[in-house]
Amino acid sequence: MTGPVARPATWLLGLVPLCVIAVVLAGFAVLGGPGLAPRNGPPAEELVVERTALAPGSIELVVRNEGTDPVAVAQVAVNDAFTDFRMSTPEIGRLRSAHVRIVYPWVDGEAYEVALLTSTGGVIAHEIPAAVATPSASGFLGLMALLGLYVGVVPIVIGMLWLPWLRRMPPAGVRGLMALTVGMLAWLAIDATIEGLEVGGAGAFGGSGLVPLGAVAAYVLLSGVSAAMLARQGRAGGHRLALLVAVGIGLHNLGEGLAIGSAYAVGALALGATLVVGFAVHNTTEGLAIVAPISHERASPPRLVLLGVLAGAPAIPGAWLGAAAVQPALAALLLGFGVGAVAQVIVQITPSVRDRQGRLLHPLGITGFLAGLLLMYATGLLS
Repeated sequence: MTGPVARPATWLLGLVPLCVIAVVLAGFAVLGGPGLAPRNGPPAEELVVERTALAPGSIELVVRNEGTDPVAVAQVAVNDAFTDFRMSTPEIGRLRSAHVRIVYPWVDGEAYEVALLTSTGGVIAHEIPAAVATPSASGFLGLMALLGLYVGVVPIVIGMLWLPWLRRMPPAGVRGLMALTVGMLAWLAIDATIEGLEVGGAGAFGGSGLVPLGAVAAYVLLSGVSAAMLARQGRAGGHRLALLVAVGIGLHNLGEGLAIGSAYAVGALALGATLVVGFAVHNTTEGLAIVAPISHERASPPRLVLLGVLAGAPAIPGAWLGAAAVQPALAALLLGFGVGAVAQVIVQITPSVRDRQGRLLHPLGITGFLAGLLLMYATGLLS
């Protein structure tokens, strides 16, 4: 009598398709790709300028090769005049980056058109709208932290001072304010999506596709956090909603800090009082969105300060990352995170907009939603 036949382990069966495809690919490579004719025509060259740094007498560009073929820069022209340059590497491989240092006596405030001519005759154009010396790395951390504090933490905390006024609102008024909050958050999601697609479209490693990837990841992650908080508390309290709103706004302000820091690094940001005031007014309305869910619940001052810091402080590391030449793909991913977080918060808040009949699209709710969109749009014009 024979014993039972031993069955292979489950994990071993899972490796069978991987082993088969590995053998097929190895054979394809050894045989030199049978059936594939050699490619005709010039190589596909795609260079993208990721960063511009200006110093007295020189312009430095950080370029990345997004094409499949290596690229070599043969000549450089500034405003149609050829000039000397130095490359950090003679040839730029696929998805690799290189520094191009151009010797040129640029004039402060003037516009320049830089053309990189490749060895195959291709031209990659890059525009500098207004030449301004790039600030040195030393000392910018403190300045970015101060700027993030001015445009992030301080205005949001000030906006939370609307809480005593909200406590006097009747239930119908609170529903209108929740609809206002949904409209404000919807505008933030739209704004971050547009900015993320614009930033990611000029970068490698997935480009603008990283925006929806980050959005889905943040939405799922924040949904898990919300479910865990709900299981712990046993009910959907206003403090939980306020915390989720603060997290969503914080991720959005992280992307806003990225924009501020990157613009500062290339000298394209006027760090004047007008700009700071514009961002401050815009972000003050975000403080209203945070305290609206807890308008009829007790909240200690330390908890309120913590919510304000959670929503505004991410602008500081965002500015640091942007000023330190953050990769466009990372910026697109982080902006996508902000979109997903805000979308998840909107889903959490929307049920509180319903009136006594259970309607979501009642006159007060529609008015509040549209008012939130218009309010954020109007204050956004100031920045």
